[in-house]
Amino acid sequence: MMNGSKYFPNNWEAFNAAPAEMFEPITFEEFMQWRVANWELPSSVACVIRVQDAETLKVKEYAYQRKGAAENKIDQLMRTPGIHLTVCDHGSVHHLEMKKKND
Repeated sequence: MMNGSKYFPNNWEAFNAAPAEMFEPITFEEFMQWRVANWELPSSVACVIRVQDAETLKVKEYAYQRKGAAENKIDQLMRTPGIHLTVCDHGSVHHLEMKKKND
């Protein structure tokens, strides 16, 4: 655990090590329709927020079970210059860019 947050392991090493022949080839358009246009969040998740620092390109993700908690985090992040936000709920995906004052 880091800072009291739950850690959810993933299996990226297994996918990274798998030979290309294990994956069925699809076109870019098929991929966009399948994974981007048809995203699904578990019913226990109200919102996922992805934050990318525009300079370092480091990414942090936050998942919320309650809409109000997610809205509070978005309000906080919208006052943070130099980040890109992607906010996803059950009905939409939004991309926001918080520019620095000198940009």
